[in-house]
Amino acid sequence: MTPADLSLTVLHAVRRAVDEGALRVDVPARVKVERPRPGGTGDYASSVALGLARPAGLDARAVAAILRERLHDSPGVRSVDITGPGFLNFTLDVDSRQELVRDILRRGEEYGRREPTGAVAQLVHRADVRAAVTADAVRRILASQGTRVRVSCEDAADPDWALLGARAEAEHARGRLTADIAPLPVPFGAAELHRRLGRDAARWGLLSAAGHDHAGLGDELLHQHEDNPLFRVRYAHSRTRALTRNAEQLGFRSEPGQTEDATRLLTLLGDHPDVLASAARHRAPDRVARHLESLADAFLAYQHTVLPLGDEKPSAAHRSRLALAEAAGTVLAGGLSLLGISAPDQI
Repeated sequence: MTPADLSLTVLHAVRRAVDEGALRVDVPARVKVERPRPGGTGDYASSVALGLARPAGLDARAVAAILRERLHDSPGVRSVDITGPGFLNFTLDVDSRQELVRDILRRGEEYGRREPTGAVAQLVHRADVRAAVTADAVRRILASQGTRVRVSCEDAADPDWALLGARAEAEHARGRLTADIAPLPVPFGAAELHRRLGRDAARWGLLSAAGHDHAGLGDELLHQHEDNPLFRVRYAHSRTRALTRNAEQLGFRSEPGQTEDATRLLTLLGDHPDVLASAARHRAPDRVARHLESLADAFLAYQHTVLPLGDEKPSAAHRSRLALAEAAGTVLAGGLSLLGISAPDQI
């Protein structure tokens, strides 16, 4: 069960409570689920009861109790607890976690992406390299969420943007369109960035900071060191591929199953669809970059458990850990592709 699935499950519980007369509120359009805050329990949490308490004329914990009654037998949910002033905390079934890994491996880099919705978006970007690359990444992310995108520049385009993978759009309606993609500009042109950093590092530097922050475009982007987030993300991806090769040499393959001590990694994998939806909604590719950093760090902390040690024979546990590692590599590669950055199998 992904956070999106759990969100729909909670929303259905709210609608059921309203239909049964247990709550007198307007059913919200969506319900947010997130990782538990300090003091919380389980895999995910929701503050929906706090938001419904006032219109329902009830204490938030009472609303939470009403919803818990309608959630306790939900498929994929092992338990629902109420903490603090009325937070709902969800612990997922082990089978649900296994299904998440199966779903990622089955869908590949399409995991987290949605079918075409028929929606069309018009992006207008400012005439500088950071805005052009950001618009290209936003276009990719929106397309992954089922939206067709038209991109225009508010002024004359620079053909050199193509060096960094951004479409050099023709000048479009000069003076009549206002840029909605307008991050802080950088004091470099596309040709200089491409010469000094190359396409991948330049794109990461332009996209990984929020639009209102200055982009980091120093030579540290080329350093193969753990202090370089781009290196960590790509290295983590390459390690997932190396583990698959090493496992084949040891005579075993992946098979989703029960995994211990992997809650953070599983949670981040489950968060991926919501991260893409949020990045599309806010036109913020930096959200994808930050998620990939967190995922890479969680995987690198976990990778040492995947293969047998010494004379240890491969077991079901090793096969399930390898499946989880391969799922992490799949999500890392898919996320990088949405940023227009390559994911090499070997570094």
